[in-house]
Amino acid sequence: MAGCKTKTICFTNNKGGSGKSTTCANLAFELASAGKKVLLIDGDMQLNLSLSFFDEERVLEMAECEENLYYAIKNKRDLSGYIVHTPYENLDLIPSSTLMSQIEYELFTMIQREYVLKKCLRSIYEKELYDYVLIDAPPTLGTWVINILCAADYVIVPVEASPWGLFGLANMFDFLNGISEMTEAKIMGVLITKVDERKNYYKQTREILAGYDNINVFETFIHVDTSVEWAQDNSVPVSVYKKSTRSAKEFQQLAREVMDYGSR
Repeated sequence: MAGCKTKTICFTNNKGGSGKSTTCANLAFELASAGKKVLLIDGDMQLNLSLSFFDEERVLEMAECEENLYYAIKNKRDLSGYIVHTPYENLDLIPSSTLMSQIEYELFTMIQREYVLKKCLRSIYEKELYDYVLIDAPPTLGTWVINILCAADYVIVPVEASPWGLFGLANMFDFLNGISEMTEAKIMGVLITKVDERKNYYKQTREILAGYDNINVFETFIHVDTSVEWAQDNSVPVSVYKKSTRSAKEFQQLAREVMDYGSR
């Protein structure tokens, strides 16, 4: 578990397209804008979190060198030596690599393989360099995701408001219950994303989620917004692209919910 100051939140859903990376990136920016020191960890080989802050050329450069998450985990190194500053105050990143596709193989032969990431973060936690560490997990349920959950205090599960958005969610919760003896991570909440109020999926999604015992659903939800895509195309948070957009205000509201949760 992280130190008394640092709160570590992972974003996970075994279904792709749920808005994990988008939520992780924009929440991090809003927390940093509120004066919190934030470290992002891009745990997915798709590099989407890294692409949220740097252009493709820079992301590929980081992915192809040895100063990224893959090599840190492979060699069980202190992650404080892999931190990259983003263009924004209070917001740093540990970049990913396409080689993360091989991380399950690398972990397989390691002793206490489920806790490698946690050990690599120990120095960062001990120094209390950050208020929040946010980790973007890949859409899988393997040993690497267990590593992420074992390093986390809290879990945010983004769920798309669509006919298939809840597909596999029960498996996700079963997986979390199955590793409860390994990790103390608690589900902070389910975040409903890609909401289109012209359709009925949002209401249906909330009704289904209400059937899960003891699962918090964030009051904030994220609408479908083309500004998010334009922001991603420009490798900037949506509030930087256009602060007046609805989604920017929703991510600001989500940050307030997260900070309020953390103060309980």
